[in-house]
Amino acid sequence: MPARRILQLGDPLLRAVSTPVETSAEAVGIFEDLRDSLHEFQRTRGFGRGISAVQIGETRRLIYIEFEGRSYSLRNPVYDLQSEEKFRLWDDCFSFPDLLVWLERSQIVRVRYEDEQGATQIVDATGAFSELLQHEMDHLDGILSVDRALGRDAFCTRDEYQRRHRGTTTGATIGTATVAPETIVPASAQ
Repeated sequence: MPARRILQLGDPLLRAVSTPVETSAEAVGIFEDLRDSLHEFQRTRGFGRGISAVQIGETRRLIYIEFEGRSYSLRNPVYDLQSEEKFRLWDDCFSFPDLLVWLERSQIVRVRYEDEQGATQIVDATGAFSELLQHEMDHLDGILSVDRALGRDAFCTRDEYQRRHRGTTTGATIGTATVAPETIVPASAQ
């Protein structure tokens, strides 16, 4: 399947609440498009780890992730746990790839989902993987990282971030789309 256009900030479809996918067969073609779209974004932009179906115009509860050498195809994911312990980071998104948002996420999450064969799976995630899952699950409910910004100074262009924060010991690193190792800055350390 070909890579699909990724919807950009301002497209009203990004605010839609996605609907469940009843069968594995309904998800097959969309998962292929998500995988191809992620790979095309990685090829052209040089980063990327996850994408939700709504970002390619499909308001279905599907997420595709590639993280630390493993791929995840999540159908109808739901939280079983979100820790009260938080951390802060600069987050970015395929739907606004040149804008970073300073926000807070749960340190630990447990997500239950159906895999490509329809079997129920549970994934426990901490740190960077936890943040990635939360970012993509927000998309399924029409929530964007700009909605979670921590104040009016919580926005930065990618170029400005690189100029000011890259390589510092106090700056956090970019969230969702980064393929480089991340430094997680706990909220308690701010």
